[in-house]
Amino acid sequence: MTRFAHTALVLYASAAVLVVELTALRLLAPYFGLSLETSTMVIGLALTAIAVGSWAGGWLADRRPPEQLLAPALALSGITVAVTPAVMRAAAAVDDVTLLLAAMVTIGVPGALLSAVTPIVTTVRLTTLEETGAVVGSLSGISTVGAIAGTVVTGFVLISRVAVSTILIGLGVSLVVLAVVVLVADRRPRAVPPLVLALVAASALTVAARGTCDAETTYHCAVLSADPDDPSLVTLELDGLRHSAVDLDDPTHLEFAYTQALAVVADQVLDSDGADEPRVLHLGAGGMTLPRYLAATRPGTASTVVEVDPGVAELNRTELGPLPDVDLVVDDARLVLDDLAPATFELVIGDAFGGISPPWHLTTREAVVAIEDALVDDGTYVANLIDYGPLSFAKAEVATAASVFEEIVLLAEPETIAGDGGGNLLVVATNGSVDSAALATGLESVGWEVLDDQELRDWYAGAPVLTDDYAPVDQLISAVR
Repeated sequence: MTRFAHTALVLYASAAVLVVELTALRLLAPYFGLSLETSTMVIGLALTAIAVGSWAGGWLADRRPPEQLLAPALALSGITVAVTPAVMRAAAAVDDVTLLLAAMVTIGVPGALLSAVTPIVTTVRLTTLEETGAVVGSLSGISTVGAIAGTVVTGFVLISRVAVSTILIGLGVSLVVLAVVVLVADRRPRAVPPLVLALVAASALTVAARGTCDAETTYHCAVLSADPDDPSLVTLELDGLRHSAVDLDDPTHLEFAYTQALAVVADQVLDSDGADEPRVLHLGAGGMTLPRYLAATRPGTASTVVEVDPGVAELNRTELGPLPDVDLVVDDARLVLDDLAPATFELVIGDAFGGISPPWHLTTREAVVAIEDALVDDGTYVANLIDYGPLSFAKAEVATAASVFEEIVLLAEPETIAGDGGGNLLVVATNGSVDSAALATGLESVGWEVLDDQELRDWYAGAPVLTDDYAPVDQLISAVR
């Protein structure tokens, strides 16, 4: 092989390591959360693989003909990469420990093999000791450039446009193609047919696993399922969790208890406000159940819906019936909040906090201040929280809201408030007033209760106020530890 070919191999192999690392974060996020701990784990695994591969590649290249090591390293890494989504999703169906072991294999094996390419090529390129510095330095630099390229292309281009499974199948195929090219160049064509068969099997397995998703969005594996007893009722699942239920025939039908509770709050707030065309900001789209409800029950409502995942927005446009008359904004909610004109909305509904790893930058005092600024003087912010006993995150979020707004109430099932298990909780915050008695009456059919005044202050006493400088939400949600 030529010097240019060797350089290209180093560049591409190093880029592939970072593609695997970044896509692994997407595959693990539905189960471990897109949290600091998940990122740390994946980065640690990748760096360990790079260290082991660099050492092992150099050690082997000193003991065997280095040219013969390139094709196996590329081929095995390609097959592993192609099968990664199927392996991780199958492991996740077992338990978290199995998923962690699968992640160690599917990140570690290709990471180590691809990192071995640089010391192998270095050994091939070294012909005299006098050029050691130039060869090692240039290939090290090329390897770093490849890693940068893999990071930039994956983060800014691939993940936002291509399904994760497709990215990994494509990468796996390209690595095996490179292995075939190396085998042909080294006059070893007999190894090509079994290699191609293994790649086809790995790709087919990943395609079959991807078939469990109706759509792979930027952030989620999305599944739409109709109720067998009521085909018009469609449930949107994101990464195996039921996020929304939409009745295509009756948008006033609210299936989940927490959406019924949100509707009770929204109705009370908008009834007391009395605006003919109330303005409502929804942070998080899901199936847009509440915007559909408000459009049906309060014609003229001006709803703005902010959703970070373009795939979820597209599912709403194409699969969940005609969209209500809303302004659907695909962007990060925190960025949208920072750009809003003050005193714009009568009601802000926050429904962007998942049950594994909430978007921490929406939980902080600074985010809540931005929400307060977007509300009219007596406007209301209601946020759907998901937490598990001992409810450390929910208490911190209530304390954070209480540091900004004058009046706070909490709505949830009695068992949830007591910290028995977990579930949904709604925090209602305003600088106006909250009619707790009316809320309690409206929530009777849902089976929820209202916690307010001193009883609520006692409930969250001692909880930290979250800020942009301190928001350990992943650690506060303790049940997933």
